[in-house]
Formats: sequence, C-alpha cells, structure tokens
Amino acid sequence: MSDAPALDMAMVAGETSGDLLASLVIPGLQQRWPDLRMAGIGGPRMQQSGFDSWWPMEKLSVRGYVEVLKHYREIVGIRQQLKTRLLCTRPDLFMGVDAPDFNLSLARDLRLAGVKTVQFVCPSVWAWRAQRLKKIRDSVDHVLCIFPFEPELLSQHGIAATFVGHPLANLIPEQADKAAARTQLELPPSARVLAVLPGSRKDEIKHLLPRFLAAVELLRLQQPDVLAVLPVAPGMSGLVNDIARPFPVARHLKIIQGQSHAVMAAADVAMVASGTATLEAALFKCPMVIAYAMPWLSWQIIERKRLQPWVGLPNILCRDFVVPELLQSQATPQALAACVSDWLQQPNKVQALQQTFSRLHQSLRADTPTVAAHAIAQILQA
Repeated sequence: MSDAPALDMAMVAGETSGDLLASLVIPGLQQRWPDLRMAGIGGPRMQQSGFDSWWPMEKLSVRGYVEVLKHYREIVGIRQQLKTRLLCTRPDLFMGVDAPDFNLSLARDLRLAGVKTVQFVCPSVWAWRAQRLKKIRDSVDHVLCIFPFEPELLSQHGIAATFVGHPLANLIPEQADKAAARTQLELPPSARVLAVLPGSRKDEIKHLLPRFLAAVELLRLQQPDVLAVLPVAPGMSGLVNDIARPFPVARHLKIIQGQSHAVMAAADVAMVASGTATLEAALFKCPMVIAYAMPWLSWQIIERKRLQPWVGLPNILCRDFVVPELLQSQATPQALAACVSDWLQQPNKVQALQQTFSRLHQSLRADTPTVAAHAIAQILQA
C-alpha cells in the first residue's frame, strides 16, 4: 500500500479499445490506492469503475489525417480546456491511454508544469512515425508497454519503460468456450459463423462495412450455411442499420449490441478492421482476414511513414503474414470472400494458425494491474 492517503489521477482514453485497456488496469490502482480519484476523458467501462469523464470519449474517436482535420478545432479546444483544468487541479499523475496524438502534447505541457506523466500503450514507433520517439522522451516520465519488445527499443532512445503485459491476454481465456458463446448469442451449435467486425469508429464503419456486407453476399452464394454475425459498438446502431439496409444479405445478418468478445469466441472465421480487434481475434484463436480502407489522401500520408510490411497486430507480433491483409483497393468484396472461404476450407491451416496464436497469447501475459500499479508507484516516488 502507498503511504499517501489518496491519489488524484487524470486519465485520457480516446476510443473504445483504450477504454477497455484502462478499465482492466484500474482495479490494480484501486487496490494499491483505495482512495484513488480519477477524472479526465474516458468511456463507459472506466466510468463503471468510478472514473469521472468530463467530455464524451467519442469526441476524440477520429482516425486518419483528413478525418482529424474535420474535427481539429473541436479536438484542440477540448485539449486546451482540459489542460487548463488540470493545471488548476494539479493531479498527482496524468496517464494517457493510447491516443498519442492527443495525449503526448497534453502530457508534455503538464510535465513542464511539474505533473508526473505516463503513457499507457507505446505509440507504434516500430511500425511508423519513428520521429515520435523524441516527443515521447520530452512528454512522459515513463511508458507502460503492452508488447514485450518495446521497453528495450525505448531504452535505446533514453525513454524509461516497463512491459506490463497486454491486459487482454489475461482477460481472454487461452481456450475460449465456443459452445457457451454460441449459446449466449443464441447461435446454432453447428453453424459456420463469420464474425463481421468493421471497427468502432464512424469513419471505419462507413469505409469497411459496405465491403464486408458485399463479401458476405458473395460468400453466401457459394456457402449459404455461413451465418454472419455483426457486433455493434456503442452508439453505432443507427449507422450500421442504415448501411446494412440496402443489402439483400441484411435479412440473414445477425446484428448484436456489443458482445464482440462473445462473437469472436463463437466464430469460425472473422473479417476484421485493422486495430485492437485483430489482436483480440488472435487471442480467441480465430482465423481472420484483416482489412482497412480510408480516404485516399490519408492513406497516401500513412503509407509513406510505414516502417514494416505488416499492418495487422497479429502479423506485426509474429513478424510474418500469418493472416491475410487487404488494404485500400485490395479490400474488394471478391478478395475478402475468397480469404474467408480459404480459412473455412482448410482445417489443417486453421489448426497451425491456432498454435501460432497460442504462443503469441503466452508471450503477452503478465499480471498487468499489479505490474502497472508498481511502476506508477515508482514514478511517484522518483
């Protein structure tokens, strides 16, 4: 236990995955600091643990250069107001949860004012935008890393870091109960289930869901027993229904509110937007095809900054194309349907992939809440 009677902690999580990651660490912090007070920007999972969110998390859930520009003034305004408020209240610690474009600039200003700062989830400097390393070093006292290779990389650039494990590797069982998941979702036990995971942001869904639905239509022409299941992220039901309505396959599509983990556990294969969901699917040992699409200009900018041939987290962590990636113009309905069909028709290939994913799962496990709380305690005492 800390000698301090209370800990005032500011946090910012800018999207659904960050909300989940933070919510899995908060219990460890509350155990170490029973009088923990948390405020800033976060989602419903964080709020269930007593977090006070001053702005809706959805205000920050924007990806891509062009998309950010549309919301730039509002996002910058929120950051300025938040900075002003935090400089007045002066928390003991600020922790940015992922969302580096928003959090690192805020952390730098707070650190200059004497506030201890932590970044939970290392920016993907090993994949693209390596120039961020200097900004990380200037902005935060410590980085809590969720991938085991990151602390050594950061230390080479004078950045203190700790591998805390990936919280999802403990949350997700090594052997998920597929039958129980199907019972929970009221899916036929013997169906061939396709998880349709077009992302949790509006822009992602707008760009990917039409392609995914068109791919499901093509797939069902060849394999009409395939059951497509689409878990809808909070607040996205209206958009998903509007996009799905014109597609004939919509009447065969099972749309579920939330429960994405149950859907992944129940699935035989997934079509998934690049992002945290690809790692979640891997931890559920679910074969997948990874896809992504964004406005042309955003893609051109990002493509020039890439440092690795892979985009999807399972491929990056395995350092191989263990699952197919279809990006931009490659992400056609025909190609998506072909990749899904390939997994469904090759059980030996699926079995080999699941063994690869099991090894990956083991490499990411740690007692994340305890390790993270210990690292934070060391930072506060420094």
